[in-house]
Amino acid sequence: MTPAHFTFSSAFVLGLAGLAFHRTHLLSALLCLEGMMLSLFIGMSLWTLQLDATAFSPSPMLLLAFSACEASAGLALLVATARTHGTDRLQSLNLLQC
Repeated sequence: MTPAHFTFSSAFVLGLAGLAFHRTHLLSALLCLEGMMLSLFIGMSLWTLQLDATAFSPSPMLLLAFSACEASAGLALLVATARTHGTDRLQSLNLLQC
């Protein structure tokens, strides 16, 4: 395993661990998801560079566009939650009331 592969794999695992174990605020969960998406972007970019495959070159840009859409939807959800509930703590949210 090359150092680049180890770096983006460990970044993905750290984002996943942060999402699994540190779920106090919605903003921290969204930041962990964004870190996971960025590590996937780096991994796909390295994969297309190593294979010299021009057919897969739009894939990382498509993933980055979906990541930007996910971030904007998450921030809109954060603003809506903060306005209705007054906080972004995940323990105070009840999904059955939505």
